[in-house]
Amino acid sequence: MLLRTLAAAAAVSAAVVGSPTFGGDSLPTPPDRIVIDVATVNGSGCPAGSAAVAVSPDNTAFTVTYSSYLAQVGVGSKPTDFRKNCQLDLRVHVPQGFTYAIASADYRGFAHLENGASGIERANYYFQGDSGTTYRSHRFDGPTNDSWQATDSVDVAALVWAPCGEERNFNINTELRVSAGTSDPARTTSFMTMDSTDGNINTVYHLAWKQCP
Repeated sequence: MLLRTLAAAAAVSAAVVGSPTFGGDSLPTPPDRIVIDVATVNGSGCPAGSAAVAVSPDNTAFTVTYSSYLAQVGVGSKPTDFRKNCQLDLRVHVPQGFTYAIASADYRGFAHLENGASGIERANYYFQGDSGTTYRSHRFDGPTNDSWQATDSVDVAALVWAPCGEERNFNINTELRVSAGTSDPARTTSFMTMDSTDGNINTVYHLAWKQCP
């Protein structure tokens, strides 16, 4: 049921209206639509029914929406709550003659970190069967009680492209980790989310396109 729901949400596409620019370089966009199907969603940060994927109208980005992504330590927390993760296994149907890479990713959420506590958002990206993996991480230190945002950017020259003429699943692993540090976990609670109490938080992945030889 989860996969059918996510696949339906993922199959949102339309005609290309422009060409994305990264680092001053204008890259081509495919003349046909793309479709992203969610093969699997696994992890303590994205339990069944709590994540969905949709493609932007211009085919240059896709968005993951979370509703239950929370890591915490302190009062009311379980020992395993300090770390939450989510792995997305995506099947990207690319128009003939094109390949793609993840050029950047925007993560947003909310953090309440006590004085002395800290939090980390971490992500890595790789194609199925490919040893090349890109890691990015962002640290946040308490005290803070505010929304947070982090961006992973990759220079065009360093992009890891999907193999031309092959259809390989694309994997995205994200992680939230909270440490009590010098704060008192017996009296306080620190947490980070990739969701919010009044609505969902979106994570946007920006695609770069390249024509195959």
